[in-house]
Amino acid sequence: MNYIFWDFNGTILDDARLCFNILNEMLIEENRPTVTFDEYLMIFTFPIEAYYDQVFDLKKSSFTELAHKFIERYQPRSLKLPLHEHVIETIQHFEKEGFVNILLSASEEKNLHEQLNHYKIKHLFKHILGTSNVYAKSKVQVGKDFIEKMNIDTKNAVMIGDTLHDAEVAKELGMDIILFTKGHQHKERLKNYKNIDSFLDLLGKI
Repeated sequence: MNYIFWDFNGTILDDARLCFNILNEMLIEENRPTVTFDEYLMIFTFPIEAYYDQVFDLKKSSFTELAHKFIERYQPRSLKLPLHEHVIETIQHFEKEGFVNILLSASEEKNLHEQLNHYKIKHLFKHILGTSNVYAKSKVQVGKDFIEKMNIDTKNAVMIGDTLHDAEVAKELGMDIILFTKGHQHKERLKNYKNIDSFLDLLGKI
Protein backbone atom coordinates (compact mmCIF):
# COMPACT_ATOMS: atom_id res chain seq x y z
CA MET A 1 0.00 0.00 0.00
CA ASN A 2 1.26 3.49 -0.87
CA TYR A 3 0.51 6.51 1.28
CA ILE A 4 0.49 10.27 0.67
CA PHE A 5 0.62 12.54 3.72
CA TRP A 6 -0.76 15.98 2.84
CA ASP A 7 -0.10 19.18 4.75
CA PHE A 8 -3.13 21.50 4.84
CA ASN A 9 -2.27 25.19 5.43
CA GLY A 10 -0.47 26.65 2.43
CA THR A 11 -0.52 23.31 0.62
CA ILE A 12 -4.23 22.59 0.14
CA LEU A 13 -5.66 25.85 1.52
CA ASP A 14 -4.32 28.99 -0.15
CA ASP A 15 -3.93 30.97 3.09
CA ALA A 16 -0.47 32.56 2.96
CA ARG A 17 -1.81 36.02 2.01
CA LEU A 18 -4.37 35.87 4.83
CA CYS A 19 -1.68 34.96 7.38
CA PHE A 20 0.51 37.77 6.05
CA ASN A 21 -2.38 40.28 6.32
CA ILE A 22 -3.22 39.26 9.89
CA LEU A 23 0.44 39.41 10.87
CA ASN A 24 0.65 43.02 9.67
CA GLU A 25 -2.59 43.93 11.46
CA MET A 26 -1.11 42.58 14.69
CA LEU A 27 2.26 44.27 14.11
CA ILE A 28 0.54 47.64 13.67
CA GLU A 29 -1.38 47.11 16.93
CA GLU A 30 1.89 46.27 18.71
CA ASN A 31 3.63 49.35 17.20
CA ARG A 32 6.07 47.10 15.36
CA PRO A 33 7.37 47.51 11.77
CA THR A 34 5.25 45.75 9.15
CA VAL A 35 6.67 43.32 6.56
CA THR A 36 6.24 42.87 2.82
CA PHE A 37 4.82 39.61 1.44
CA ASP A 38 8.26 38.56 0.19
CA GLU A 39 9.71 39.24 3.65
CA TYR A 40 6.93 37.14 5.17
CA LEU A 41 7.83 34.23 2.84
CA MET A 42 11.47 34.53 3.91
CA ILE A 43 10.84 34.64 7.68
CA PHE A 44 7.91 32.27 8.15
CA THR A 45 9.06 29.18 10.03
CA PHE A 46 8.19 26.56 12.64
CA PRO A 47 7.83 26.51 15.52
CA ILE A 48 5.57 29.56 15.12
CA GLU A 49 7.10 31.02 18.28
CA ALA A 50 10.47 31.27 16.49
CA TYR A 51 8.82 33.12 13.59
CA TYR A 52 6.99 35.51 15.95
CA ASP A 53 10.27 36.14 17.77
CA GLN A 54 11.63 37.70 14.56
CA VAL A 55 8.90 40.35 14.31
CA PHE A 56 7.39 40.84 17.79
CA ASP A 57 9.00 41.69 21.11
CA LEU A 58 8.09 38.52 23.00
CA LYS A 59 9.32 40.06 26.26
CA LYS A 60 6.48 42.60 25.97
CA SER A 61 3.81 40.47 24.26
CA SER A 62 3.46 36.84 25.24
CA PHE A 63 3.53 34.26 22.47
CA THR A 64 0.46 32.55 23.97
CA GLU A 65 -1.55 35.77 23.78
CA LEU A 66 -0.41 36.49 20.22
CA ALA A 67 -1.18 32.94 19.07
CA HIS A 68 -4.74 33.13 20.41
CA LYS A 69 -5.23 36.58 18.90
CA PHE A 70 -4.07 35.27 15.53
CA ILE A 71 -6.36 32.21 15.54
CA GLU A 72 -9.40 34.29 16.56
CA ARG A 73 -8.91 36.35 13.41
CA TYR A 74 -7.67 33.60 11.16
CA GLN A 75 -10.29 30.89 11.65
CA PRO A 76 -13.44 32.75 10.45
CA ARG A 77 -11.58 34.43 7.59
CA SER A 78 -9.99 31.14 6.50
CA LEU A 79 -13.45 29.93 5.46
CA LYS A 80 -13.56 32.50 2.65
CA LEU A 81 -10.36 31.44 0.90
CA PRO A 82 -9.77 29.40 -2.26
CA LEU A 83 -8.12 26.00 -2.29
CA HIS A 84 -5.01 25.81 -4.44
CA GLU A 85 -5.64 25.17 -8.11
CA HIS A 86 -5.73 21.49 -9.19
CA VAL A 87 -5.18 20.15 -5.65
CA ILE A 88 -8.59 18.43 -5.38
CA GLU A 89 -8.35 16.66 -8.74
CA THR A 90 -4.78 15.60 -7.88
CA ILE A 91 -5.86 14.02 -4.57
CA GLN A 92 -8.73 12.29 -6.38
CA HIS A 93 -6.33 11.03 -9.05
CA PHE A 94 -4.08 9.37 -6.49
CA GLU A 95 -7.07 7.85 -4.70
CA LYS A 96 -8.14 6.24 -8.00
CA GLU A 97 -4.57 4.99 -8.41
CA GLY A 98 -4.91 3.16 -5.06
CA PHE A 99 -3.00 5.56 -2.81
CA VAL A 100 -4.17 6.24 0.75
CA ASN A 101 -4.47 10.02 1.26
CA ILE A 102 -3.82 11.18 4.82
CA LEU A 103 -4.04 14.75 6.12
CA LEU A 104 -1.30 15.65 8.62
CA SER A 105 -1.61 19.21 9.92
CA ALA A 106 -0.16 21.32 12.74
CA SER A 107 -3.63 22.90 13.08
CA GLU A 108 -5.77 22.27 16.12
CA GLU A 109 -8.15 19.40 15.31
CA LYS A 110 -11.43 21.22 15.96
CA ASN A 111 -10.43 24.14 13.71
CA LEU A 112 -9.14 21.75 11.05
CA HIS A 113 -12.40 19.77 10.96
CA GLU A 114 -14.39 23.01 10.70
CA GLN A 115 -12.37 23.98 7.62
CA LEU A 116 -12.64 20.53 6.02
CA ASN A 117 -16.41 20.44 6.58
CA HIS A 118 -16.79 23.95 5.18
CA TYR A 119 -14.87 23.09 2.01
CA LYS A 120 -16.59 19.67 1.79
CA ILE A 121 -13.28 17.83 1.34
CA LYS A 122 -13.17 15.65 4.45
CA HIS A 123 -14.13 12.59 2.37
CA LEU A 124 -10.93 12.92 0.31
CA PHE A 125 -8.81 11.71 3.24
CA LYS A 126 -8.78 8.24 4.76
CA HIS A 127 -7.33 9.69 7.98
CA ILE A 128 -7.22 13.25 9.36
CA LEU A 129 -4.48 14.09 11.87
CA GLY A 130 -4.32 17.43 13.69
CA THR A 131 -2.88 18.68 16.96
CA SER A 132 -4.42 19.30 20.38
CA ASN A 133 -3.77 23.07 20.63
CA VAL A 134 -3.45 26.29 18.61
CA TYR A 135 0.31 26.79 19.08
CA ALA A 136 1.30 24.92 15.88
CA LYS A 137 4.44 23.44 17.41
CA SER A 138 5.14 20.24 15.49
CA LYS A 139 3.26 17.41 13.89
CA VAL A 140 6.15 14.94 14.19
CA GLN A 141 4.80 13.10 17.24
CA VAL A 142 1.28 13.02 15.80
CA GLY A 143 2.70 11.42 12.65
CA LYS A 144 4.94 8.98 14.53
CA ASP A 145 2.08 7.77 16.74
CA PHE A 146 -0.15 7.22 13.71
CA ILE A 147 2.51 5.40 11.68
CA GLU A 148 3.26 3.09 14.61
CA LYS A 149 -0.41 2.41 15.29
CA MET A 150 -1.14 1.65 11.62
CA ASN A 151 2.15 -0.22 11.11
CA ILE A 152 2.97 1.81 7.98
CA ASP A 153 6.20 1.17 6.11
CA THR A 154 7.29 4.76 5.41
CA LYS A 155 9.39 3.61 2.44
CA ASN A 156 6.00 3.48 0.70
CA ALA A 157 4.99 6.97 1.80
CA VAL A 158 5.59 10.53 0.64
CA MET A 159 4.69 13.87 2.21
CA ILE A 160 3.44 16.88 0.25
CA GLY A 161 4.00 20.18 2.05
CA ASP A 162 5.03 23.79 1.53
CA THR A 163 7.67 24.49 4.20
CA LEU A 164 11.10 23.38 5.38
CA HIS A 165 9.32 22.14 8.51
CA ASP A 166 7.39 19.68 6.33
CA ALA A 167 10.75 18.47 5.01
CA GLU A 168 11.99 18.03 8.60
CA VAL A 169 8.81 16.16 9.54
CA ALA A 170 9.14 13.86 6.52
CA LYS A 171 12.76 13.12 7.44
CA GLU A 172 11.80 12.33 11.05
CA LEU A 173 9.06 10.03 9.80
CA GLY A 174 11.39 8.33 7.29
CA MET A 175 9.56 9.34 4.13
CA ASP A 176 10.24 11.33 0.97
CA ILE A 177 9.12 14.96 0.63
CA ILE A 178 7.85 17.10 -2.25
CA LEU A 179 7.37 20.81 -1.54
CA PHE A 180 4.81 23.07 -3.19
CA THR A 181 6.29 26.50 -3.97
CA LYS A 182 3.15 28.65 -3.64
CA GLY A 183 2.59 28.29 0.09
CA HIS A 184 4.13 29.95 3.15
CA GLN A 185 7.83 29.95 2.21
CA HIS A 186 9.74 31.53 -0.63
CA LYS A 187 10.65 29.19 -3.48
CA GLU A 188 14.31 30.10 -2.96
CA ARG A 189 14.21 28.48 0.50
CA LEU A 190 12.87 25.20 -0.92
CA LYS A 191 15.43 24.72 -3.70
CA ASN A 192 17.34 21.90 -1.97
CA TYR A 193 14.27 19.65 -2.07
CA LYS A 194 12.08 18.21 -4.80
CA ASN A 195 9.51 20.91 -5.45
CA ILE A 196 6.52 21.63 -7.67
CA ASP A 197 4.93 24.87 -8.90
CA SER A 198 1.62 23.19 -9.79
CA PHE A 199 -0.15 20.11 -8.41
CA LEU A 200 -0.41 18.81 -11.97
CA ASP A 201 3.39 18.42 -11.79
CA LEU A 202 2.84 15.67 -9.19
CA LEU A 203 1.21 13.36 -11.70
CA GLY A 204 3.73 10.74 -12.71
CA LYS A 205 6.19 11.83 -9.97
CA ILE A 206 4.91 9.55 -7.20
